[in-house]
Amino acid sequence: MKHALLYEGKAKRVYETDEPHVLRIEYKDEVTAGNGAKKDEMSGKGRLNNRITAAIFEYIAQHGVKSHFIRRISETEQLVQAVDIVPLEVVVRNIAAGSITKRLGFENGHRFDAPLVEFFYKKDELNDPLITEDHIQLLHIANEEEIQSLKAQALQVNQALIQLMDELQLDLVDFKIEFGKDREGHLLLADEISPDTCRIWDKVTGENFDKDVYRNDTGSLIETYESFLNKLEAL
Repeated sequence: MKHALLYEGKAKRVYETDEPHVLRIEYKDEVTAGNGAKKDEMSGKGRLNNRITAAIFEYIAQHGVKSHFIRRISETEQLVQAVDIVPLEVVVRNIAAGSITKRLGFENGHRFDAPLVEFFYKKDELNDPLITEDHIQLLHIANEEEIQSLKAQALQVNQALIQLMDELQLDLVDFKIEFGKDREGHLLLADEISPDTCRIWDKVTGENFDKDVYRNDTGSLIETYESFLNKLEAL
């Protein structure tokens, strides 16, 4: 039976299923950067992000992180709980890289004294701007209690990911995550965690294991993601 397509984004398609409050996510072979300014199709990319995200969600669940993830059902698909996505990207930074070096003048590679949590408004037409906690409340995106919960959960995800990356001899530079509300109003980690959404550096060589190889044309994205998946599955 063919189920209705509910949403198609840059990297994924979302479908209904026969189960109430359960959705099927299909990962696409598209890769984008710069809010879609750079775009390509790469065979195997959907398979890699699906497998990586499933493995990471399973790992962090063992460390107490609750998410919408249920299980992986094929090379490119997984089942998730239906949630209403909160229109925020929550970014956690451990090491300075990317936009923060331009905004605040930190040197690339500067290690922060403590993890930094930032919020970006998910609004393509506004180019996903950085916003404050007051802005979030003015826009009625989340109240003060929910904002503090988002921050606390993001830092919990950070701790779990740092432990995972340490086991892989990698540094977790930064990452962006999204959250959604389930039918009872609980905030759950949603979307994906993959080299598309993280910056990951080799502890010794500084080699990238993330989408920066595509952004900066410094290597093969597929080979990079395959290498990361191999490390992950060898644990």
